[in-house]
Amino acid sequence: MRAYFRTYTSAAPLAVFRLAFGLMLFSSVVRFWSKGWIEELYLKPSFFFPYYGFEFIKPLGPYTYLLFVTCGLCALLVAVGWLYRLASVGLFLSFTYIELMDKSTYLNHYYFVSLVAFLLLFLPANACFSVDARQNRWIAYDRVPRWTVDSLRLLMGIVYVYAGLAKLNSDWLLEALPLRIWLPGRNDLPVIGFLFNYRETAFAFSWLGMLYDLSIPFLLLNRVTRPLAYAAVVVFHVLTAVLFPIGMFPYIMIVAALIFFPATFHERVLAILRSLLRLPDELVSGKTLVYSKQQNRIQLTVLAVFFFFQLIIPFRYLLYPNELFWSEEGYRFSWRVMLMEKMGTVQFTVVDDAGRQAIVNNEKHLTVLQEKMMATQPDMILQFAHYLRDYYARQGFRNPKVYADTYVSLNGRLGKLYIDPTVNLAQETDSFMPKKWILPFGDEIKGL
Repeated sequence: MRAYFRTYTSAAPLAVFRLAFGLMLFSSVVRFWSKGWIEELYLKPSFFFPYYGFEFIKPLGPYTYLLFVTCGLCALLVAVGWLYRLASVGLFLSFTYIELMDKSTYLNHYYFVSLVAFLLLFLPANACFSVDARQNRWIAYDRVPRWTVDSLRLLMGIVYVYAGLAKLNSDWLLEALPLRIWLPGRNDLPVIGFLFNYRETAFAFSWLGMLYDLSIPFLLLNRVTRPLAYAAVVVFHVLTAVLFPIGMFPYIMIVAALIFFPATFHERVLAILRSLLRLPDELVSGKTLVYSKQQNRIQLTVLAVFFFFQLIIPFRYLLYPNELFWSEEGYRFSWRVMLMEKMGTVQFTVVDDAGRQAIVNNEKHLTVLQEKMMATQPDMILQFAHYLRDYYARQGFRNPKVYADTYVSLNGRLGKLYIDPTVNLAQETDSFMPKKWILPFGDEIKGL
């Protein structure tokens, strides 16, 4: 193990990853802004769903645009490697702040981007092919510690393998759910659309998706299988982008998977870019970045803690008694990608000590997206109930009580009562403890 941490490799893979990752994020910010999503998601709503423990993170009103400008500018600076350390801090903080503003916009790839941005804080990704390296020769290096490149590979491996492990459940493998529900809706696609009408297609996609996730990191690591494996990455994620509206995630994963290619590949990429951009060659031949013992110890300790939590967080659901897909306790931040089709309706009733009663019109307080996401997620239902308690207290209700009449359907099953309608949610508190007011699923989804 000690010998491994004393081995070095070319800095080119970090440079290519930094450039590609930064440009992808910059284009994502531009796309988000151009589609009007900043106003739609963060300015128009009157209520937001914060993450537990991060209630202090809220949209900044009109200054939310400035937050996105900061994120986009930092992404561009990271890409070109200019003021890299400051830009990487700004990128991590601004993007993570955006991610945490409203739980209803949660996506796995937002979490992935935050994790990569955090890793970049500790990696010498500006050691070559960067403005910093050009302007300051003392930070320019040809070679860097091998673990700096392998840490990105390890994170990619965790994402894929855990996504594959999550697919080892009875709904996904034995019932082809939820793909059997989703795929027929895309039967209008040219050439292949008719295939989505067959159950066999859903089963084939389910099993191949599971095998792909579990094997692709190892196939990418192997020199013999790498070309075909990367072709599979491209096909898999392009097909995912065509079939499902999940934003930039497929393209980010296609670009990020290049980190598995050898240093010679990345050096050729940089040589081509230098030629296209008419940049002079690097002038640091043979220079190797060697951290001091103290620097090495601090960075490796931080990364060890980081990866320890990445390995255990997806299994925190084992601490809860309810069916994971039903209660979603421990569901987020665990690489459970597109595993369920969950639909629900919720009707809130507010009553007070004087006998006053109000049936809540959710649309008055929430956007369409917020209402859809809230209706099937207990922690969001509780947060909205607390909001209603405070809202109706300001309307003159004395000691308002909030009850929820909620029906939820999971993966095509018949809808059933979700939240105990006799529980006054206004008095319940949010925490990491199991929520006893979630009614039993009454079924079982076997697997991890």
